[in-house]
Amino acid sequence: MATQDWPQKDRKLFSELLQAYESKTLLKGRKTADQILKKYPDHGETMCMKGLIMVHLGEREEGKALAHQGMLKNPTSNIVWHVWALIQKGERNFPEALKAYSVALKTDKDNFNIIRETSILQSHTRQYEALVESRLRMLQLRPYARAHWVGLGLAYKLQGNLAEANRVFTHLEAFLRSIPVRDPEYGELILFHIRILEEMGELQQALTLLDTNAKERRLVDRPAIVEFRDSAQKAEWTTSAEQSWRELIDQNNDCYDYYKGLLANSDIDLNNLTEASREKALQILGEFSAKKANAPQRLALTVAEGNARHTSETFKERVKPYLEHALRKGIPSLFSDIKGLYAKSEFKRQAIEEIVENIRSSEEATSPQPSSEPTYYLWTLYFLAQHYSYLQQYEKALGILDTALKHTPTLPELHMTKARVFKRAGDPYRAVQSMDEARKLDGQDRFVNTKSGKYRLRAGMLNEAEEVFGMFTRKGAATPGADLVEMQALHYLTEVANASERTGKLNIALKRCYQIRKVFESFRDDQYDFHQYSIRKSILNPYTAMLQWEDNLRSHPAYIHAAVLAARIWVMLFDDPTLANTIQQPEKATELSKKALNKAKKAAARKATAESTSQDNDDTSKQKAQSKIEDKGLDAPLAKEDDPDGLKLVVSDQKLEQAHEFLGTVVESGRDRVDVFVALFDVAIRRKQYLQAARALRRAHMLDAQHPEVHLRIVHFSREGQCRSTQYKSILDESLAVVKPAELTLEALNSQYLQLHSTSPPVILACAKVSQTLDASRNDVENILFTALGEDVKLTMKDALSILSHLQNLKSPRADEFRIACDAKYKLSTVFKSAEEQAALRLQCIEPLKDNEVETIF
Repeated sequence: MATQDWPQKDRKLFSELLQAYESKTLLKGRKTADQILKKYPDHGETMCMKGLIMVHLGEREEGKALAHQGMLKNPTSNIVWHVWALIQKGERNFPEALKAYSVALKTDKDNFNIIRETSILQSHTRQYEALVESRLRMLQLRPYARAHWVGLGLAYKLQGNLAEANRVFTHLEAFLRSIPVRDPEYGELILFHIRILEEMGELQQALTLLDTNAKERRLVDRPAIVEFRDSAQKAEWTTSAEQSWRELIDQNNDCYDYYKGLLANSDIDLNNLTEASREKALQILGEFSAKKANAPQRLALTVAEGNARHTSETFKERVKPYLEHALRKGIPSLFSDIKGLYAKSEFKRQAIEEIVENIRSSEEATSPQPSSEPTYYLWTLYFLAQHYSYLQQYEKALGILDTALKHTPTLPELHMTKARVFKRAGDPYRAVQSMDEARKLDGQDRFVNTKSGKYRLRAGMLNEAEEVFGMFTRKGAATPGADLVEMQALHYLTEVANASERTGKLNIALKRCYQIRKVFESFRDDQYDFHQYSIRKSILNPYTAMLQWEDNLRSHPAYIHAAVLAARIWVMLFDDPTLANTIQQPEKATELSKKALNKAKKAAARKATAESTSQDNDDTSKQKAQSKIEDKGLDAPLAKEDDPDGLKLVVSDQKLEQAHEFLGTVVESGRDRVDVFVALFDVAIRRKQYLQAARALRRAHMLDAQHPEVHLRIVHFSREGQCRSTQYKSILDESLAVVKPAELTLEALNSQYLQLHSTSPPVILACAKVSQTLDASRNDVENILFTALGEDVKLTMKDALSILSHLQNLKSPRADEFRIACDAKYKLSTVFKSAEEQAALRLQCIEPLKDNEVETIF
């Protein structure tokens, strides 16, 4: 029986149910619903309302089930679909919520609240065509509200219909009256309209609108006014445009973009300089350099060249005062600023080295008391240490740092640079010790604290790293790592994932990868609250920038890295299921981490006791607390963490499916990355999805045909094709022909590839793996790998470690021979020491940390 057929008393009771929900008197509403259902047990709308109230009261699963039953009882009611949409929205299932709202609108097309919620969900799911219809309907229902005009204009802009967006904003500005001077919301509206005109190519109209509102003092953001004017004048650079750029430079003379805009106004392309344009650029920059601004001086160093009319002496004349000024001022970031010149010009690097070495020699010539400015000498040494470390002259860098530390042993930057040199030289343990020395010099510096933790992670000291992070994390957290996860610290999650993979803790690595994914999912969900807010406050330029950022969210390097790493681990676990058996139990905590955990537990216990005592002694507070927790809201609570160590992940029987699903989120955002398509291939080929594997291989081959990992997959795909016959054989053969000449055998292909790249260690390793796959003898594989020690091969420590790891996996008797050769080659490194020697070094590194345990700061 429909509600309208009920007796008046029952209809009133149903109205009271709706009012009780609106006023959030939930217990009363539940009681009213029970009264109705006692008389009408199959009334779908009441069942849905009761289910909605139960969700608010915390009985989420029971409430959802009841609401779903009610929806089946009365599928034509707009109320049941509205309720279901609210529940789905609380579950963050936005597509399903949008479907429910759309069904509700079919029976109640003029319900403004439903239309508004539908428009927000359409914005959230990027359904801009439908968004225009919803915004247009909202405007028709309430045509006198400014927000609905703004919403319609914005919808047209997002749809790409700039002409209609311009028409809406023009009409809106025409009927707005009594706008106060310098009203920020109206100013933002005008700037957004100007941006639309600019995108349409109506530059003169944009300039007119800008100038008119600027004269009437309608615009608040003064830098934005000048930037928009410059942007609108870009079609034909004029004298007024140059004046605008100069005004911007006067407001902020350290903004590189303003100088680049000024130079572009003079037809100077910094990426394609001629002798004439170079001279003109230096003349313009010299004008501003005379005003002691830093940015034009630094930009001039990039522009100046050491050839033709601009000799190396010209560059030296410019760079010498720049360096001397920075060294006298003691600017720690000088090397970071200057090193960008090294890659572009060898003579610039040599000139800088010569100048700074002359300064050092001049200061040391006045010994035993270097000059009247001891910091000048100190920062000169600091610069040179970074310079030689960058050039991989580690012994020289360490010698300079020892001199600097004798001069000033209390400067944290010197210890941090020493740690960086050790890290690059392949000694992670002394790097940890040096970074810890820097940390102890300034115990309240979070940056140094974070660096110390990061270096411990790089050395495989996961528990010790948490001890350092715990000095600044929340005191009541279960562990420092849990607090960092809650704070969405991507750098921490990424480093722990990498360190865990290196140390064989695949469960922790997988867990961290999925936590990174969860962070990005929360980023996407959090934008929901801004769709309506941005329209109401007319902050349209930041809003559209946010949408663009959100649309490219999964192109973030941390997210792509997590997806590829997770897929690689899933493949490892699939290929060797016994790996899961070795990581079932988490590693026991160190004594240091036990202390921190006990402290956190005691603090949490004290807090709970205090809260309990307070509640017992204050009945009024207890009643207030109960009233607050009565309504738990529609949003789903955070899922309880039932697998903190990732143990359930590694024993999953859906390994490849989970890898495929994770990688599927980065196919578009990682379309220019070989590692993404290599990972896609590895998963697809094991899932017997040969067409997917072929597409991934062709894409990877197109990106970098000579990549070692691509070469490995070509051989893998070829062998798979020889062993399997599928209905897609002709397509697979066609794909194979694109990446491999048909007339070449796999052995010949591997031999040619090795000859072509015989000095590349990654290629040597790849070819050795291919030879092993092609059933070559172990001796042949070892001989290929040992060619990496040749004099003409540029063997990095990272590549050497990869080759050593493969020799150990082969259980090669020559693994120690390769390790010893690398140990002799990299004199400062410890990563090629034996396992016993490394264990001793790690112990020596840990013991001082225990002796210098620092209490938590917060």
